[in-house]
Amino acid sequence: MLSLWGIFVTSFIVGLSGALMPGPLLTVTISQSAVRGWITGPLVVLGHGILELSLVLAVVYGFGQLLAQGAVTGAIGILGGAVLLWMGGTMARDARKVTLTMDGEKGISTLHPVWSGILVSLSNPYWTVWWATIGLSYIAFSMQMGTLGISFFYGGHILSDLVWYALISILVHFGKTWIPDRVFQTVILICGIFLVGFGGYFGYSGIKYFWR
Repeated sequence: MLSLWGIFVTSFIVGLSGALMPGPLLTVTISQSAVRGWITGPLVVLGHGILELSLVLAVVYGFGQLLAQGAVTGAIGILGGAVLLWMGGTMARDARKVTLTMDGEKGISTLHPVWSGILVSLSNPYWTVWWATIGLSYIAFSMQMGTLGISFFYGGHILSDLVWYALISILVHFGKTWIPDRVFQTVILICGIFLVGFGGYFGYSGIKYFWR
């Protein structure tokens, strides 16, 4: 049991170190939390977790080597870059229309947070690279302890995302009582610009895989 808990704790720490790094998932969570509520973070992580659980199961059943292929990473970079360009462009365009009193059905994105969690994660080629390297190593080690090992690995990993993004959503949502609309609109605009930047960079990275 100590070994299982060791997998859980180290998986949580490694996952948290990745979650703390700014990226598209954090940007989308911040932009949607004030208009959709504190539940945004957990819902985004639910989508993210569904995708990662599917990936873990695929790796366990022998599809892990597919992730390590440059063509797969390149294709994800190009397609994902296009998705982020669209999301970021829409966000930046509509930033000035957003107010902190808007209800959840009129948020900055028409995508439900669960779908946002899936699409934004899938659009990030570095998410694929992480799973093709660190993720595969962790799964290989955890599989030595069977289903429990995999369960403890996945539980620790997804819990780190849930803790961080739930905290972000709570801070943003309850902060709207003292954040002026103009400030929030500026934050949305900056988030949109960042997503466009991520999209351009991911797309360029994807093209480079094929250019070589």
